[in-house]
Amino acid sequence: MPLNIQQEELCAQNKTDFSDLKAVAFNCSLKRDPEESHTRLLLSVAEEIMRKNGVTVDHIHGLSHQIPSGVYPDMTEHGAERDDWPALWKTIEAADILIVATPIWLGEESSVCRILIERLYGMSGMLNDRGQSLFYGKVGGAVITGNEDGIKHCSMSILYALQHLGYTIPPQADCGWIGEAGPGASYGDPSEDGPVGVDNDFTQRNTTIMTWNLMHLARILKDAGGYSNHGNNRKAWKAGCRFDYENPEHRA
Repeated sequence: MPLNIQQEELCAQNKTDFSDLKAVAFNCSLKRDPEESHTRLLLSVAEEIMRKNGVTVDHIHGLSHQIPSGVYPDMTEHGAERDDWPALWKTIEAADILIVATPIWLGEESSVCRILIERLYGMSGMLNDRGQSLFYGKVGGAVITGNEDGIKHCSMSILYALQHLGYTIPPQADCGWIGEAGPGASYGDPSEDGPVGVDNDFTQRNTTIMTWNLMHLARILKDAGGYSNHGNNRKAWKAGCRFDYENPEHRA
């Protein structure tokens, strides 16, 4: 979706180099055809802002892949006939930024979104060379669309899960759009006044701020080399034992 004038101006005025950052936008729409996804329209605003600032952006439409539920890295080892997650994981693992986008159904995020969280959780036992979760040093955000109230509720669930796994959540890391309660137009649907929701100032402002905050924090963490592992090195934690500061592995 094209950016509005203010969003374009912010991109043009930027002086920070984000060109070495990678992002993944994961669309948890229930639409089988990604081109029919209303959630993707709003997500595309964040994607376009990042691309205009040099960030490499990969888009994943969940239902275009076979991702079985479960909490293991490869569910074919646990009864699934096919699992596309291991290949998708390589893209997510390489990214500095993850944006999870979902519609609201019955006040909750989609089932596709919950499966994504499960599969991310399945990777949480993997550690970096500092003994920290592989998700340390990465940042996360959430994009929500729907026709019922629930943007903050869904964002709360998603962002809590991401931070628990090790993602860092910047200020105002969520955005969204909702229509009137009950059946009605979805984000981007045609109307006499133009596509529904795309000129909503609150939505566009929050989407813009979220995206810039994700880029800014990813830049800070990458430049800092991630987090110090003092106090958060899982390899150094042994139940009932004192931390051995003389052991090089504990100070890695």
